Amino acid sequence: MRRIQWSDLIDIGRGFVRNRWSAQDSRRNVAFAFFDTNSADCADCAYRTGRRRLFLVDLSDHRQPAGRTHQLICVNLCDQRYLRQKSVSGIQLSLAQARNLQLAAMGLLEPPANMATKADVLAAIRAMNVLQIDTISVVARSPYLVLYSRLGHYEPRWLEELLAEGKLFEYWSHAACFLPIDDYPLYRLQQLNLEAYGFKRAPQRIEADAVGHLNLLDQVRENGEVRAADFEHEGGRKGNGWWDWKPDKLRLEALYTAGEMMVARRENFHRIYDVRERVLPKRFHNDLQLPTRSAMHARFSALAVKAMGVVQARWIGDYFRHAGKAPSPHPDALVDSGELLKVAVDGWKLPAYVHRDHRALLKRAHNGELVGSHSALLSPFDPLVWDRERALSTWKFDYRIECYTPEAKRKYGYFTLPLLVDGELIGRVDAKAHRAEKVFKLKSVHFENLAELNGVSGEKAMTSLAGAVARCAHWHGASRVEIGALFGPGMTTKSERMLRSHLSLNIKNVMTDLNASGKR
Repeated sequence: MRRIQWSDLIDIGRGFVRNRWSAQDSRRNVAFAFFDTNSADCADCAYRTGRRRLFLVDLSDHRQPAGRTHQLICVNLCDQRYLRQKSVSGIQLSLAQARNLQLAAMGLLEPPANMATKADVLAAIRAMNVLQIDTISVVARSPYLVLYSRLGHYEPRWLEELLAEGKLFEYWSHAACFLPIDDYPLYRLQQLNLEAYGFKRAPQRIEADAVGHLNLLDQVRENGEVRAADFEHEGGRKGNGWWDWKPDKLRLEALYTAGEMMVARRENFHRIYDVRERVLPKRFHNDLQLPTRSAMHARFSALAVKAMGVVQARWIGDYFRHAGKAPSPHPDALVDSGELLKVAVDGWKLPAYVHRDHRALLKRAHNGELVGSHSALLSPFDPLVWDRERALSTWKFDYRIECYTPEAKRKYGYFTLPLLVDGELIGRVDAKAHRAEKVFKLKSVHFENLAELNGVSGEKAMTSLAGAVARCAHWHGASRVEIGALFGPGMTTKSERMLRSHLSLNIKNVMTDLNASGKR
């Protein structure tokens, strides 16, 4: 066995000392660590990751000062069973590999292989765990567009059918979302502890007007499902914000947040409410079977990592809005339990995490076997881009929706859609579907890097973009596409003309094919 200097250690973090073996294990005082091959070499080492090798280090006195030595045990092939047991992957990903892993986890790595079915819609939502709801409809409303980006042509009514069938439910998560019904117990725990989870307004309203809320609940229980529009406004309407909602509309929303009312179905995207006991499948009626608060947080964190593919700890809490920048339990604890794998990503100063169910995807990503080939127009509320910090760190793509920004201060447009082309985010388009005229208009297109659109790879990217635009337009019922202004760093009149010509011709060709064949 070799003895090395404490200063030779490359990776030391709070998860480092945690990785001790159990008391029953004869190696209970050792932990995994990486060493540079120059400072700790071993002819017998059979486990390599780039220029680093994985070893076990004696931690019986891990608080030693710099310069003290630690016993080093090389991990050979027979010791790799310990790697699996302790969920230490020993993998360093390039940023491109991390991107492809993220795309694969989010269903955006490759074009859909087959025509979508209703089961595919449910599977896509289960993979994301959330489908954010938004009512802006300059193009297809966000939940429909998010699904289209992954599935290609499908029937939007399937989403409403899955809700009505009780396979989905609506509640607050990342925002207002469609959610898999199997995750209901996680949200029920929040409903029973609203103030503890940041829902202050609803319990305050219910407490201040208990009789009014109980009367509304009894009315729905006796007379059946309702819409907010079913209630007359008391005292006349004076504004157009939530502060001017009808009293019963406010009561309805408070009861919904408290979990006593649920969305039974939707008609023309309008919510139809009913009491919880008539909407919720009976297997979820027993509140005594709910998880503990700590178990709920751990489950949310694990599901978030699984949905996103590969993430830093500070991005986990935003996915379900269940935690801040420092989720509890820390993901290192989920590494210790075997739920997560800990990896490194080039350019990221902090460690990253991958769900154990993605172990095979992680291996394929590391071996360069995952290659992004999908092209699509993404919703601003797509989970790939909704976290600005994550999108910037992973994709070098600084994205922010500007529909809530005053028009004079907008940089790119009202409702810009990120452009995913051959597995890369190459720009954004401010699009609008003119449904009556059957025109899909690209009001403006902003490219991130014009240099990447030159040469053979650039022609391929423009061809892929044209196909994505044409298919999306056709799915919207448009028969033609209009292209507005094109922008990009260093864009000249000549380059703009060339890009426009290439894009227009390819869109026209694809649209002609689609219109002639009826394909989607």
